[in-house]
Amino acid sequence: MKMHKLATLTTLTALSLGAFQGASATELTVSTWAGPNHGVNTIVWPTWASWVEEATEGRVSVNVVHDMGPPGAQMELIADGVADVTWLFHGLMPGRFELTKLPELPTFEDFPSEHASVAYWRAHNEYFAEAGEHRGVEVIGLGVHGPGALFLAEPIESLDDLDGKRVRIGGGGMADISNALDLTGVALPPAGTYEAATQGVVDGAMLTLEGLRSFRLAEVLPNTVQMPGGFYRGSFSLVMNPDTWASLSEEDREAIESVSGERLSRLFGYMMDVVDVRGIAFAEERGNTFIELPAEEVERFQQMAAELPGKWKAEAEQKGVDGEAARAYFLEQLEVAGEEEGLSADEVIDPEA
Repeated sequence: MKMHKLATLTTLTALSLGAFQGASATELTVSTWAGPNHGVNTIVWPTWASWVEEATEGRVSVNVVHDMGPPGAQMELIADGVADVTWLFHGLMPGRFELTKLPELPTFEDFPSEHASVAYWRAHNEYFAEAGEHRGVEVIGLGVHGPGALFLAEPIESLDDLDGKRVRIGGGGMADISNALDLTGVALPPAGTYEAATQGVVDGAMLTLEGLRSFRLAEVLPNTVQMPGGFYRGSFSLVMNPDTWASLSEEDREAIESVSGERLSRLFGYMMDVVDVRGIAFAEERGNTFIELPAEEVERFQQMAAELPGKWKAEAEQKGVDGEAARAYFLEQLEVAGEEEGLSADEVIDPEA
């Protein structure tokens, strides 16, 4: 028996002139993780829910449910039909996702997550969709988080000071970077990092700047080391159960597509840009230290990471994808997205705006 949680609500109202046949509505159950104050839960899902309800004229609604399963189990929850929709961090499923590392590679250039997410959506459709890494689910959006930083209990002056440090990592490109830095990576979900740092299990963490606030890392890891463009980026997908998708009417599928895909990807990136700014402000209010390494240390890291694009291209070739062309297209679309009009605050639900 399928458990895809599609609720059909039929309202029958008796009228004096006879029975009135009521309309039915479909409710999509979204499984979400991270804390309730994380931007994906305060901005992305509420906004998308509003868009979906408006686009379908109320025929489809969205119900967000927390803690249906750990982050790494979300794809299985959707594939098995336990919930209809979720968001995935690809790095938590090592071996399954390799093409998704493209937007995670260091570029040493600053650009908004909104632009990166749009470019990633376009590159996925142009080069990756047929490779089948998301088999078993329908991809309705993609996202890229902001510049990955290194949060530490103690300050450093050079990359050599990282020797022997136990640092939380989450897989994907992050794991490749930690290996390049010769860190001792400790695989942990973001929500487990605060406790691990408090107990001394880790000396630091690789996470996004929004994590200073959303995962309260500013309270336990008060030193933030940044790299131009970030040490890494992280890729996400927003996915739906295929049976759920197929059960919707053609009209409603078209309506949901109009507010998903590139638009939903743009929303995810927009959210990441907003919450990174808030994460930095949260840390500054607590007197955290932001460390800018000397130029020679930045150059050293660039040399450490120089082989990563080539390794990714080789992995892409094994999956039948022209990695050279895909990366060139992604970088090209990153520039194109930067010239396009982005989301504005009045298009988004944001309780803190």
